[in-house]
Formats: sequence, structure tokens, C-alpha cells
Amino acid sequence: MQPRPWQQAWREAVRDPRELLSMLGLADAGLAISDAAAAQFPLRVPRGFVARMRHGDPRDPLLRQVLPLDDEMRAMPGFTQDAVGDGPARAGRGLIRKYRGRALLVATGSCAVNCRYCFRRHFPYSEETAAAAGWRDAVAAIAADAGIDEVILSGGDPLSLSTSKLAQLTDALAAAPHLRRLRIHSRLPVVLPERIDGGLLAWLGALPWPVTVVVHANHANEFDQSVDGAMARLRAAGATLLNQAVLLRGVNDNADALADLSERGFQAGVLPYYLHQLDRVAGAAHFEVPDARALELHAALRRRLSGYLVPRLVREVAGDASKRPL
Repeated sequence: MQPRPWQQAWREAVRDPRELLSMLGLADAGLAISDAAAAQFPLRVPRGFVARMRHGDPRDPLLRQVLPLDDEMRAMPGFTQDAVGDGPARAGRGLIRKYRGRALLVATGSCAVNCRYCFRRHFPYSEETAAAAGWRDAVAAIAADAGIDEVILSGGDPLSLSTSKLAQLTDALAAAPHLRRLRIHSRLPVVLPERIDGGLLAWLGALPWPVTVVVHANHANEFDQSVDGAMARLRAAGATLLNQAVLLRGVNDNADALADLSERGFQAGVLPYYLHQLDRVAGAAHFEVPDARALELHAALRRRLSGYLVPRLVREVAGDASKRPL
């Protein structure tokens, strides 16, 4: 049987919070769904990801990442719309320059899942997406700066673009001889593994640079056989796979969950990379874990895991020259 096209799986994503709860047997669970939060930042979650949630469990760690709740609408001191300083780091339409040698290209505002803690949930994608100008401005800025040796495709999610669009972009970038590496940050291999299809793999395998795909999983339950297959296909195409997670209250803020995430990701061929402290974006304060607790958890991981399975605990601070280790 032919696998279902990823575009179909995308179109069939769940967009109604009450439908999601009904699917999980939680219609009468009394969860404080916020229509205002859903209007501000709509729910979107692929059905394959929903299938990995625990039926009847209102505290399921995957459900908590996507369900719009009343907590999001409480204004909290220190939580802003641009938590990581994207605005001041703008270097052209759709281009962000924060760190030496690297340029981040906001390829699209689309994503297959809307994570409630997303640090770009307030980002002005309609004004600041490189695709809107046909990549011209962003590619020209990269080509003009020989100090850039790595381009990071981000968003939104760059793999939400069609493969033909991605090829147009990388064909344009190939004209910059100083580029040495390409990095792709994507949640789709985890939440929509159907995206890792033959066309995408052919594109990846033909690229002129070493490619690193940084996936984003926060809990071991996000992995299943379909995700394992997607990761295997990416590795077979020559990609290096890393995972960056966010430390989230009620999702993975215990040593067992974090250790299981590292072990399960490595089983799928993904090496732990970063464990981020929460970016303090407006609407996400209920996910925050205090630094003292984060450090305790990281120390526990070091005691129980091989060194290569321990992600670096970091925070992104606007204006810093790199991620800040904790």
C-alpha cells in the first residue's frame, strides 16, 4: 500500500480543541480550554501525533504541549512577544544574524503543529518571511557576506515548504561559494513523519554541503515506529541528526522523562544537542521551570547517562554571542 501523502496528513490535522479532547476521551475532563488563546494562536496538531497521546489522561505530556489553556492569557512580568531578540537581530527580510559565521533564514511561517511555548508565536511572519521576496533579499545578503559559512533554515518550519520550493532556495544559496554547511531546524520528522518522502530525500542527498537536521522532541512518547522510519531515511540520505528539547513544566521536568528522551532519541539515531530553558515568550509562563530545578535535573542526567546522551543545558539571551550555558 502506498504511504499517505504528507500534504493529506497536513490537511487532516486537528484544529478544534474540543475535537481533540473528544478524541482522547477527555470531553468531560474539565480542562480550562481558552478560546481566546486559540484565536490568538490556533490549535494545529497532526492526527498521527494525537495517536501517541495517552487516551483518558488529561496530564499527557504531548497533549499539554498543544492544548490552548486559560493560563496563556495571563500577562506575566518578564514575558514578552520577542523573547529572544529576533527583531534587533534582523539583517534583512527573513534573515536573522545573531552569531558569528551563521545566518538564520526564516523560510516560512507555516508549521504542522502549533506548540504553545513557541518562542515565535508572535513573530510577524507576513512581513518577515524570506519566501515573500522569492528569497532574493536574504540570499543576496548571504552571498555578499563571506563571513557566513553556515545557513540555518528555520521558520515556522522549513520542511512545511514543498520540496520544489526548498530546491529553489538551495539552488540560489549554492551560488555563495563561502557556504560550508546547511542546518535545518524542523519538528516535522517527529510530528509529521510522512513529510520525509522520496522527493525530499533526493533533494537532501543532492545538496552540495554537509547537512544537519535538528529535530525537536520534548518527550520519549513523541517517538514511534513511524518517526523511527523517518529518522532512518534522513540518516540514509546523509543527514546528521540532533535533537533540541525545551524544559517544560508538566511535560519533561523530571529526570526519568529527560533520560528516557535521550535514550529513545538515540535509539532512533538522534543525538541529544540542547536542552533549552524556556524562552520567556508571552503566553508560555505556565511552562517555566526554575533555574535551580533545571540545574538539579541536568546534574541527575550527568550521573545516570553516558556523556554523549546528556544535552547541553542552555538559555538564549538576546544580544549574547552564543547560547548561554547554565
